Order: sequence, then structure tokens, then C-alpha cells
Amino acid sequence: MEVEISVEAEKKRLNSWVALTVVLLSVLMGLGKLKDDNIVQTRQLQKADAADAWSEYQAKKIKLHLAEASLRQAEMLAIANPASAAALKPQQQQLKHELERYKQESQDLQRKAQAKEQGMETLNARHDLFDISDAALSIAVACAAVAALSANLLPLFAAWGFGAAGALFWLAGFAGWNLRIEWLVSLLG
Repeated sequence: MEVEISVEAEKKRLNSWVALTVVLLSVLMGLGKLKDDNIVQTRQLQKADAADAWSEYQAKKIKLHLAEASLRQAEMLAIANPASAAALKPQQQQLKHELERYKQESQDLQRKAQAKEQGMETLNARHDLFDISDAALSIAVACAAVAALSANLLPLFAAWGFGAAGALFWLAGFAGWNLRIEWLVSLLG
């Protein structure tokens, strides 16, 4: 009778540890999911902003090339018809001014687009951390469930191990730590 009570007490204690583990892991997973969704939305906005910036850049470069071609035409016309050279001077000056403006604007747009792309890379790295965290925490919950069903401590220890790994990646995702996990992402990707 005393042995049965002891076994029941051990089972109850194991189930309490399993329940506490599952609750903790679930909270981490839920909070990580919220943060990851926000990162994904921000990443989508930055991708759209980068595409817009590159489109603006291309438009400025086209304007730059058109202004260059117009200036060459005005210079050729002035050479071909020296009598109209004086009349073409104001147009040539305006085209030279536009060329400088388009060069500066296109350089600014290029820097803007590259900065948006760099921001996307940073967000991608954080997103990857949350993906790995979610996978590790899911495995941990499954191990905890096996521990409850089998009344065995070994799967609970595995749950804690995977949970610790998931918590590490979760913290890294929230804090923006640069954990070099490219090898893991490429292995799983």
C-alpha cells in the first residue's frame, strides 16, 4: 500500500513538472510568435520600400541618360550650326544643371535602397532565430508529453534540453543577438 502511494506521489510530481514545463514553453512560444509576426510584417514593408527605392533609382537613371543624350544633341547641334550656338547655351546650362541634380538624386536613392536591403537582412536573421526557437520549443513540448505518458524522467530531461535551446534562440531573437546560425538555417532551409 505504501509503495502504491509512493509511486502515485512520484507520478503526481512528474506530472506537475511536465505541466509547469509545458506552460513555460507555451508562453515562450506564444510571445515568440507575436514578435516573429511583427518582424515578418516589418520585413514585408521594408521589402516594398526597397523595391520602391530601386524603382525611383531606375527612373532617375533613365532621366540622367535622357539628359545626357539631350546635352550631346544640343552640343552637336551647336557644332553643326554655329549660328545657333549662342541660342543653345541656356538649354545646355539647364541640361548640365539637371545632370548634376539627377546624379546626386540617383546616388541618394541608391544608398536609401541599399540601406533598406541591409535592414531586411537584419530582420531575416532575427526571423530565423525565432523559427529555430519555435522548432526547439515544439520538440520540447512533444518530449514533455511523452514524459507524462510514459511516466519517465528521461523525456522530461530532453524537453528541458530542447526548451533551453529554444529559450536561447528566443532570447537572441528578442535581443537581436547575432548568433552565427547560417549553417543551421542552410541545413534546415
